[in-house]
Amino acid sequence: MMAGRREGPLMKSGGGGGIGSRIAVAIGIGILCGCVFAFLFPSGFLASPAAIYPSNTSIKSRQVNSSPCESPERLNMLKSELASLTEKNAELKKQVRELSSKIQLAEQGKDQAQKQFLTLGTLHKAGPFGTVKGLRTNPSVLPDESVNPGLAMILEKVAIRKELIVALANSNVREMLEVWFASIKRVGIPNYIVVALDDETENFCKSKEVPVYRRPPDENVDSIGKTGSNHAVSGLKFHILREFLQLGYSVLLSDIDIVYLQNPFDHLYRDSDVESMSDGHNNMTAYGFNDVFDEQSMGWARYAHTMRIWVYNSGFFFIRPTIPAIELLDRVAHRLSHEPKSWDQAVFNEELFYPSHPGYEGLHAAKRTMDIYLFMNSKVLFKTVRKDAQLRKLKPVIIHVNYHPDKLPRMKAIVEFYVNEKQNALDPFPDGSDW
Repeated sequence: MMAGRREGPLMKSGGGGGIGSRIAVAIGIGILCGCVFAFLFPSGFLASPAAIYPSNTSIKSRQVNSSPCESPERLNMLKSELASLTEKNAELKKQVRELSSKIQLAEQGKDQAQKQFLTLGTLHKAGPFGTVKGLRTNPSVLPDESVNPGLAMILEKVAIRKELIVALANSNVREMLEVWFASIKRVGIPNYIVVALDDETENFCKSKEVPVYRRPPDENVDSIGKTGSNHAVSGLKFHILREFLQLGYSVLLSDIDIVYLQNPFDHLYRDSDVESMSDGHNNMTAYGFNDVFDEQSMGWARYAHTMRIWVYNSGFFFIRPTIPAIELLDRVAHRLSHEPKSWDQAVFNEELFYPSHPGYEGLHAAKRTMDIYLFMNSKVLFKTVRKDAQLRKLKPVIIHVNYHPDKLPRMKAIVEFYVNEKQNALDPFPDGSDW
């Protein structure tokens, strides 16, 4: 008996109707998903980022293209903003330049401080009480022959141990100049030179076999050299001396109203930037004293103590080639060129002695006062020395006739008294001048 065939599940429930409904549902879901993705990604899954996010260039292009649509008010406002930004930019640039300049100056100051620190050398602890002593001598500058090669060649032949006497002269003082260099030759001083301010003086010195240096033509120098007064020539010397110091030479600056009786280089200390003779006439005025100022209206505090010293003589001083010494010359020369009525000796002392104070930075230079009986001024000689039996026996190094206008006859009398030993040679002259 043959068994009958069993029907599968799909054959139930009325045949193939169940399969068709499932396919329809799947198609519907697919269509729905497609609509959703089409809405969310209109450019498709593989679209480039540029298509989704427009580039800056395209944005700028649209902005440019839209510019004609801007209103005139909007354009004017943009122009005003642009002008304001340009002005602010210029101001910022100016501030940057000023700041850069300040930074550069600060760096230069730092560099100078470092150089000074290196100059001072290794740091030391302070020693026991009474043994501490500060530095007295600043180091010499590095010589720079490019400043004046011609003068450098002359000084190399004339100077001894990088030192020499220097005097400025023009034809107006020819007779005094002759007494001046005659006394130098008599003592046997070889290291000296005359800076001739005109052709006549140069030729005169050459005829007398006196070392001479004629500066290259210079309008200002030539006018002062030919027609300038003693004060004008004195002011000029600070400018000229700078070259000597830059070349690395120590200079004993000398006016020509001076008689030499000994070699001054044997009596210098060389421990300061400036070593100068004094206009003081005794130990107190020359080396300093405590002067009491009395103001009665102050009652209990009526007495005010002041420190006094008579000025250094700018016609005879020894100056070393150091930075403070060159700064001194620069300061004095600058002031004299801008203050035509100023006296060179007053300016010289003000720059040397005025301390730093608000609005002013003082000169940091070491200084020494010369012995007033060795480096003697004419007030000391005629008011004191010639009248004292013991002081008459002293032999000065130099005598500077700075206090008297009748310079030439007094210079000749000094030679007679100290060289020719004529004891009454100084007697005819009064202590001071006749006017």
